[in-house]
Amino acid sequence: MKNKNSFIKNYLHKNPQTKYVAPAMLVLIILTIIPSIFLYIISMTNYQLGWDFSRAKFVGFENFIRLFSGRDPDFWHSVKISLIFTFLSTSIQLILGYLIALLLNFKEFKLKGLVIGIMIIPLAITPTIAGQMWKLMFNSEYGLINYFLNLFFGIKITWLSADMAFWSILIVDIWQFTPFITLMLYSGLRTVPREPYESAKIDGANSIQSFFYITVPMMKNLTILALLLRMADALKLFDTAFVLTQGGPGRATEFLSLHVYRMVNAQNGLIGRGAAVAIVLLLLVTTISNALLKLQRREN
Repeated sequence: MKNKNSFIKNYLHKNPQTKYVAPAMLVLIILTIIPSIFLYIISMTNYQLGWDFSRAKFVGFENFIRLFSGRDPDFWHSVKISLIFTFLSTSIQLILGYLIALLLNFKEFKLKGLVIGIMIIPLAITPTIAGQMWKLMFNSEYGLINYFLNLFFGIKITWLSADMAFWSILIVDIWQFTPFITLMLYSGLRTVPREPYESAKIDGANSIQSFFYITVPMMKNLTILALLLRMADALKLFDTAFVLTQGGPGRATEFLSLHVYRMVNAQNGLIGRGAAVAIVLLLLVTTISNALLKLQRREN
């Protein structure tokens, strides 16, 4: 026992940072690692909602085989629309974010405080409340958007129909999270030194050339970080889609997170199968995150 205590004391003496990191590591283990291990265990069983765990049987990779063999065709539909949504939302948000951040970075622009204040509003609203608000505005009969479309153009759009529901959710996501990327990029632009731009101007470079040859390379790490955070979040989209469409009409907006929800709540509580889909979602997020981090390290 003394030897064990002596070993711990010597270790802490040689690694004093351990006692500061230990509480955070303990929280990480309790809130992340243990639930993740339990999720993997559940995915290997036929466990259903309401069962005593002793009734569950080990089925190995059967739940995963069922997904990838095509016996659950809705799964591949969910994967497809989740990836398309993630690509579109992050691409549009990045482009808009750069445009607004560049505008805010101009010394001549006098409304920075007002614009930043307005942009913080969508970020302060929870996705559930944002979904409810936009659901009212998307209403085909008395919604605010159709009112103005009818007033100025004489048209009405059924925003939450099978053809338009996906794009409606995309609009809400862009509205709510473009400010996040904008503020990240704007904070980065404020740290970029002016000297390279002045030198480029002397050499005859125009604004577009300066942006692509100076701004983009110097902002690359921050851009990758913004993409990483938003892509991981977009892949896990649930709140907004659930409030607006609940995955419908039909399966038109059943993203992976909603597919998990439906399996667990609407299909006899198939917890084991839902856990398998959740792991696939986790692996997608991890793969994209690792790819972006690898790109960032390579650039460094």
